[in-house]
Amino acid sequence: MTDAAQQDLKPTARAVENVSVTGDLRLHEFRSQVFGNTRMLRVWLPPEYDAAPNSDRHYPVLYLNDGQNLFDRATAFAGVEWEVDETAYRLIREKNIPPLIIVGIDNAQTDRMKEYLPYRSFQPPILRPRGKCYPEFLMHEVMPFVSERYRIAPGVQHTGLGGSSLGALISLYTVIKHPGIFGRVLLESPSLYISQRRILRASRKCRQWPGKFYIGIGTREAGREEKDRQVVDDVRELERILRQAGLSDQHLVVRVDEGATHNEREWARRFPEALTFLFGNLFSPSG
Repeated sequence: MTDAAQQDLKPTARAVENVSVTGDLRLHEFRSQVFGNTRMLRVWLPPEYDAAPNSDRHYPVLYLNDGQNLFDRATAFAGVEWEVDETAYRLIREKNIPPLIIVGIDNAQTDRMKEYLPYRSFQPPILRPRGKCYPEFLMHEVMPFVSERYRIAPGVQHTGLGGSSLGALISLYTVIKHPGIFGRVLLESPSLYISQRRILRASRKCRQWPGKFYIGIGTREAGREEKDRQVVDDVRELERILRQAGLSDQHLVVRVDEGATHNEREWARRFPEALTFLFGNLFSPSG
């Protein structure tokens, strides 16, 4: 880290001391020029990140949407978090995954739907979506900000992106529109139905996919039999598209979770499998 970056880090980052948080979680208040608003970036660092022997080591990174819900019960929806910090800490200690950095990008609260929807929608009614700006926000604002302050390993194979629900939808949109940036993708309960499944039509035209995909979906996502079946069918259609593009079992896991619903508790329960699949093969340190 340069001296300038170290100086910049001091006033903008604060460590979290919270019984709900495991490990080293640092908060940055982040101003976006693209969206014209301010949100929190939550940067979770792996064990011994600051230890002297690791001072030249660079780490894979996973960017996750809806950052409020990932690490802390106090900020999570309905007080239920993904337990990202506990899971990552345990898997690293067990050597199931290499040490990595996880960046939670808070949503824009009342503007969440606008930022996560790339297409006009009548259900939900969002006629002026801003999701087409999201890749610019992520790649030209968030990622440089994080890379300037933390030791991020370069390259597509070290870079992951994911989210749940609409956060998964905008993740999928981003990797379609900007191939070759993200090599590992996590889609939990993706809202593929939006705008008459336009994202599926866009997926059929995509010619370059990330090398690792984990998709999780429950069979009781909506609580109505017909809608539940359609949600699963949409994920199966995305799976067919990815299989036809050449993604084998080594590159794609689709978990249809019997009886699982649409909430943080289910995403937390599947997260250990997802994180292990996405990053478990990365054991050569970059530095």
